[in-house]
Amino acid sequence: MSKLKKLFKGIGLLIRKPALINHVIDDEEVWRKYVVKKFNIESLPVVTMEHLFPGFSAHIPVFAFLDGGSLPTDIALLMKLAEKIDACKYFEIGTWRGESVANVARHAEECYTLNLPDEKMRELGFPEKYIGLHAFFSKEIENVKHLKGDSRSFDYAALDKKFDLIFIDGDHHYEYVKNDTQKVFEHFVHDNSIVVWHDYAKNPERIRQDVMAGIMDALPKKEHKYLYHVENTLCAIYTKKQLTTKQAEFPVKPDHIFEINLKINSYSKKNQ
Repeated sequence: MSKLKKLFKGIGLLIRKPALINHVIDDEEVWRKYVVKKFNIESLPVVTMEHLFPGFSAHIPVFAFLDGGSLPTDIALLMKLAEKIDACKYFEIGTWRGESVANVARHAEECYTLNLPDEKMRELGFPEKYIGLHAFFSKEIENVKHLKGDSRSFDYAALDKKFDLIFIDGDHHYEYVKNDTQKVFEHFVHDNSIVVWHDYAKNPERIRQDVMAGIMDALPKKEHKYLYHVENTLCAIYTKKQLTTKQAEFPVKPDHIFEINLKINSYSKKNQ
């Protein structure tokens, strides 16, 4: 269904059922109440980057500062996690420009990234330029395998592999987050796997309640104790490593800062 048809369908629903407008306006509040009622929690415990990586510092060689990407701290989190895992095997859902996997690939033995097929994106009405920009940074990297498929119907079992580090960064609506999380844990997770969800937060201080609900509903309650929000990122993380945490707060009073150095490099035409 095209975006225009979806818009008219949505308007039609609101005309027939005006009460639905409350769900549109208060969607985050609806999800917040759902999570609190079902799990008796408002947000995940917070772990600092410094606790995860004592003496933390990171150099990010590929970063575009463009729409739809990650924060520098999100990329740094993935890179540092991969760096600490011997012969790291990495899997991600959601390729976009390939920025995340291009950085992780420098620290991993092999990487897989899954994205919608071009044909499916055309069906959804995405422009050709947008489609063509997928895997812009990663398509020439030797240890990156680009997979095509819808994460809801992709044959995960066919890969017959376990992964050390998994990044879930596809569609961020509840149904997809729940589906992607369930599939990843069913097929790819081993005892020491680390799973990272992007856009658990709208910004480093405000979480996305529908994403949190999708994560919590996808996992058995016994696994919830391994879930954390990594401070200064948009990411939630699953790890069985014992971590020191603190409660989420808003607004946050900074107890540390990051030092940033910026340098512009031209991008080789062979990769365009």
